[in-house]
Order: sequence, then C-alpha cells, then structure tokens
Amino acid sequence: MKFYFISIITIMVLAAGTVTAQHTNIGIKGGLNSYNINSDNGSGFDSKIGLHIGLLGHIHLKDQIAFQPELVYSMQGTESGNTDINLDYINIPLLFQYMYDNGFRIQAGPQLGFLLNAKAENGSSVDIKDDFKTMDLGLSVGASYVHTPTGFGVDARYNLGLSDISENSSNELTNRGVQLGVFYLFGHRN
Repeated sequence: MKFYFISIITIMVLAAGTVTAQHTNIGIKGGLNSYNINSDNGSGFDSKIGLHIGLLGHIHLKDQIAFQPELVYSMQGTESGNTDINLDYINIPLLFQYMYDNGFRIQAGPQLGFLLNAKAENGSSVDIKDDFKTMDLGLSVGASYVHTPTGFGVDARYNLGLSDISENSSNELTNRGVQLGVFYLFGHRN
C-alpha cells in the first residue's frame, strides 16, 4: 500500500511541476455522500449518508481543458438491516474537465481510495477492517459549476467502484455513491 500511495503522490507532484506555466488554483471542498455497497449476487443494501471534505488542485491545460487532482476524506458504507457498515476512505480522484465559457464543467477520471477504518455498528461497534481490502479503484463522472468572479462552486458526482473491496467474501462487493458538494478556488480568475 505504501508503494501505491508514494506513486500517486509522485505523479501528482510531477503533474503539478510540468504545468507550472499554466493557470493553476488550489481549493477546498466539502459536502454530502450517499453511498452503498453493490454485490454481484444481487443482495440489497441501503444507501448510507455521509460527508466528504478535502483539497483540490485545478490546472488549466488548454483554454477549455483542465486537470483536477483531489485529496478527499470520505465517509462511505451501507446499511444492511439494523447494521450500519461505516467505511472511511481517503480518496484521490484524478479528473479531466471540459470547461464551458459560462462556468459549467463536465468531468471524468479514475479515483483511488485508501481504506482508513471499517466498523459495523448495531448497538455496539465492531472493527471489521480485516474484511475489506485497503485499496479501492473507481471511476468518477460528474458536472460542476463555478461562479468565476468569486471562485465559489457546486459539484455533483457519481463514483462507480471498479474493484472488489471484499477481502474474504465469495461475492464481489463494490462501492457506489453520489456526492453533492460545494468548493472554493483560492485566487480564481477567469
């Protein structure tokens, strides 16, 4: 896991270094999640509401193309009957954006997640981190709007898990979730 984490940080630093001549912003973001765990056997899990908060970099590559790496703490999981499954991740989305002239953007890219905690709660809390893999690979697709004079914006995103997060289940389990949030880009200009 350390190798993957160091690799991602190195890629982000190199990417930022190669575009220093381009227009770059740093920002903060936060909002709500609605996540569940999808099972390949069709088992039904209910969505779980959580929060996300983090940092973002917004790098203009061309007039209407941007690269937006993020570092986000995300409360995920699911509800199954009377049991809440709480999964806490550090997610690193690497999004490419097409920016329209009116402030709207569409975005897509891979997301790498690192599991911090996993607990089952049903009156008491039980550590279940050993039941889940430490890394999660997914795909993020969404849209955002930034009010260009102020740097404030809103973001809507769907995150589709591509890798099996179960460590020992015979069924394949993947994360699925919707994120709604707000962000602020420091020193944003048109």
